[in-house]
Amino acid sequence: MGKTKHTGPTKLPSTPAPSLWASKVPFGLGKVKPKHIRDTMKVVWDNKDNLNYAKNIITKGVCDGCALGVSGLYDQTLAGPHVCTTRLNVLRLNTMPAMKEEIVHADIDELRKYSSAELRELGRIPYPLIRRPGERRFSRISWDEAMDQIANKMKKLDPKNYGFFLTSRGITNESYYVAAKVARFLGTNNIDNASRICHSPSKTALKRSVGIGAASCNYKDWIGSDVIVFWGSVAANNQPVSTKYMYAAKRKGTKIICINPYREPAMEKYWIPSVGESALFGTKLADDFYQVNIGGDIAFMHGIMKHWFEMEEFNPGSAIDHQFVQEHVNGYEELKAKVLEQSWEEIVQSAGVSKERIGELAQLLAQSKSGVFVWSLGLTMHTFASDNISQVANLALLRGFLGREHCGVMPIRGHSSVQGSGEMGADPFVLPGGDFEPNNIERIEKLWNFELPKWQGDVLGVTLENCLLPEDHERKVKMYYLSGGNFLETMPDPTFVEKALSELEVRVHQDIIFNTSTLVDAKEAVIVLPAKTRYEQDGGGTSTSTERMVYFSPTIEGNKQMVEEARSEWKIYIDLAKRVNPDEAHLVDFKDGQAIRDEIALANPNYEGIQHLKKQGDVFQWGGAWLCEDGICPTPDGKGNLIPVDIPDLNRVAGDFYVTTRRGKQFNSMVYSEYDPFNSADRYDVLMNAEDAKNLSISDRELVVVYNQHGVFTGKAKFVNIAKGNIEVHFPEGNFLLPKGVYEKLAKIPSYNIAAKVEKAERFNARKDVQYLEKRVDDLEMTAD
Repeated sequence: MGKTKHTGPTKLPSTPAPSLWASKVPFGLGKVKPKHIRDTMKVVWDNKDNLNYAKNIITKGVCDGCALGVSGLYDQTLAGPHVCTTRLNVLRLNTMPAMKEEIVHADIDELRKYSSAELRELGRIPYPLIRRPGERRFSRISWDEAMDQIANKMKKLDPKNYGFFLTSRGITNESYYVAAKVARFLGTNNIDNASRICHSPSKTALKRSVGIGAASCNYKDWIGSDVIVFWGSVAANNQPVSTKYMYAAKRKGTKIICINPYREPAMEKYWIPSVGESALFGTKLADDFYQVNIGGDIAFMHGIMKHWFEMEEFNPGSAIDHQFVQEHVNGYEELKAKVLEQSWEEIVQSAGVSKERIGELAQLLAQSKSGVFVWSLGLTMHTFASDNISQVANLALLRGFLGREHCGVMPIRGHSSVQGSGEMGADPFVLPGGDFEPNNIERIEKLWNFELPKWQGDVLGVTLENCLLPEDHERKVKMYYLSGGNFLETMPDPTFVEKALSELEVRVHQDIIFNTSTLVDAKEAVIVLPAKTRYEQDGGGTSTSTERMVYFSPTIEGNKQMVEEARSEWKIYIDLAKRVNPDEAHLVDFKDGQAIRDEIALANPNYEGIQHLKKQGDVFQWGGAWLCEDGICPTPDGKGNLIPVDIPDLNRVAGDFYVTTRRGKQFNSMVYSEYDPFNSADRYDVLMNAEDAKNLSISDRELVVVYNQHGVFTGKAKFVNIAKGNIEVHFPEGNFLLPKGVYEKLAKIPSYNIAAKVEKAERFNARKDVQYLEKRVDDLEMTAD
């Protein structure tokens, strides 16, 4: 298989393009839009007590925000400096001082009055802490006391009774790798990470469709492609630097198509601060929007393919790349039969888009010689997410949009280095370099020189459910070791999550800051360990971007507000292993970051080259510029597989709305503003279609209640351009509407989409007094397989 190398950054054109301007009014004055200059000045002000260190992080470190992979101010896509507000907002986590003692040791009920955003502003965790049952405050303890307590508890428990979790806050490949190795060394496969909760269906689907577990192409492939389709992805909001790539693509004539129930303003027009003309006049990004129903994507894609097969009847070769399909693809006839058996009526009903409109996109894709499909949580957060993504792969395979320039499939990652978490083995279904299956287990056992536990570990959602199993159940989780993360604000049904967390005997929070989950009780102890940030990590660290670029981020000196007692995350895991099993702990010991990278290169063959990354700016891309180059897939027979999938039955009942969650001015669950500058929405606004509201006699900004059998959400109606029958609420505020224990069928991630009723608040409350709204109580005895 060929391994063409990435050719490095390209330049933007220097002449302006008035045809792309969003507004002739300079800086979009008077429009609803982000105020980038004002926001940047606020960040400077917030970091004024450590400004030089903040500057060093921005100019020397690899971005710990989204997963585009900007190193210092530069990336591999476009020449010139890039910086965005997401990165600037996260900056304060790295520069702020430790919390004041009187706050650290304040009464627990006082601390519980703070939101996570307010807790974040209090500063960093200064030293190890413990809080036992009945104690009103955290007490300071030494590192030795803290680690001995954790180790002694682990020694008493069966490894099935504890688990590890790693979040996405700037954790490096080195920390993921050591955590994965130490967890297995301690005998548990209960290890999970934040990226698996977002994108594991992408990996699951791409593996079965084309044999890969990552983006097949680069951001550079956007620039000059005939078409880019963004599927359930608001890249402009979640990965702001990507708007610069979109601008570069538009300048080359690329068409940008958005498929999303809500016509997201950020994808329509954007003022890109690091492009002069765009900062002044804005840029029209999307050429067209297809407002598909929530959960209607599979039907919509069936519609595109149905059009293609109908085009083929009249003019063979007008829609399908037959040569590519013949040479590189299995299952053509089976897929064609599945598509043709769907009626237009059921396609249109599920998709919520007319046959004519679907036909327009089918024509555009059929006429395009190249195309890139980009998707995010709008496709992955469903119970049928793997089918969603295999359907995207079906489109790419039928058109031959794979393994060559300007073509590919790209699950766009939300957070820096989450691509590396599974590739390092911090996942119940994988080990470094492959899946958790006999051949790979045997290979890793030889490398690590100890026996791995062979039982299947549990994913986060099931682990939380297992906290509530009966005392004598072999899989009852009694201890949870968390590196970051706040399940109260990221998982469905926060009331249940709080109960699960409080049922744990010991809970460890290895973190930079307090969040609301740190303050939940535990039966024996809550232990808090202060972690170093990515930029303080001993020996530097690496992170893997969406496009498989592995970047080196050096240790950045000069933090005058350094938390003296904070430790590198990978060092804490090794210390734990030494205390639990001192006789064998030399098997998981690493003297420095270089030693970890040397072993990663052996454990995951794709990462051959990571051991040579030693200084700022060092980078390599695993797999070359394109995976599946020349159409040859890393599947047993070298071919891609067309996967026939069914249109899901969402059991929509007349009068029901389908609700999904969206982000506002935030990074993951870290909210930076109560107001969204893209659409002037507040955190408790319910985004809905004006016609739907009129049918319910609801007026704009009126108080409404959204409810189902899982919970109740009260907010204000905000009329936006969203497909009828669909509503959006903000995450995490709307998580009370989401069910626990409902998982994607293959990748086992929670579902973040559900049916709900919407009513005027006054009507709901009047009715509630006379008609008890029954809330379903789930059985607590969950299956443990």
